[in-house]
Amino acid sequence: MRIRSGLAAAIVLAVCFTVPTSVAATPSATTVVSIPRVGALFVPYLPGLTQALGLPHECSASVVHSASRNVVLTAAHCIVGTGVGYGFAPGYHDGVFPYGVWSVRRVYVNAAWKTSHDPKHDYAFLVVAPRTIGGVVKNIENVVGGYLLGSVPPAGSTVTVDGYVAGARDRPITCTTTTYRTDGYPSIDCDGFADGTSGGPWLRSGAVVGVIGGLHQGGCTPGTSYSAPFGLDAHTDLARAVAGGRGDLLGSPGSDGCS
Repeated sequence: MRIRSGLAAAIVLAVCFTVPTSVAATPSATTVVSIPRVGALFVPYLPGLTQALGLPHECSASVVHSASRNVVLTAAHCIVGTGVGYGFAPGYHDGVFPYGVWSVRRVYVNAAWKTSHDPKHDYAFLVVAPRTIGGVVKNIENVVGGYLLGSVPPAGSTVTVDGYVAGARDRPITCTTTTYRTDGYPSIDCDGFADGTSGGPWLRSGAVVGVIGGLHQGGCTPGTSYSAPFGLDAHTDLARAVAGGRGDLLGSPGSDGCS
């Protein structure tokens, strides 16, 4: 604010000294060792080589509960193509893959994202192949569990947001904070959510109610993040993934609109 006169300055100073104000500090994400249902997306995933060479991951994702028990949720702008060639590593930390890497078979998105990259539908459901563990073929949800799919949280809700900053041999970050709205998009303020955290889940009462994405493909700065507003469409799209059948072919998401 510009002070235009000495009198105005005196008034402002008097108010500052007589009426204390409290400005809530923006929280910062903290590092945790591992979150079993949350993981990193690797592309291209090269079985064996990705693990041995410590290749970097690019986006974040989480296991979502489904009848087929093989569905992972991320941001649609994280995926190009059919999803084949991507690998999801739940619980990844320090270059360790405690639950292995699960290969993506197909991707399912809302038609509004597929045709026009509508940021209000910036989410994608990935169907991952089963793995043989201890001689038994298992789906991913049977190994790490899955979050229920919820709906957009009201402004003022408390959510916990998880994800991985792009890199390798690292650990996930987490932050519990309060939501608000920006042009209809769920929004949070928490420092630390840089590139790579796109697709990271927003959790409320045991359900995933958003993922980092949506407006500006998740945000233009590490301190403010957005999500697409989950509604009936998201649940319908999950049902399509569970039913199986032909997946989607996705082009480049284009610019995030950040200047």
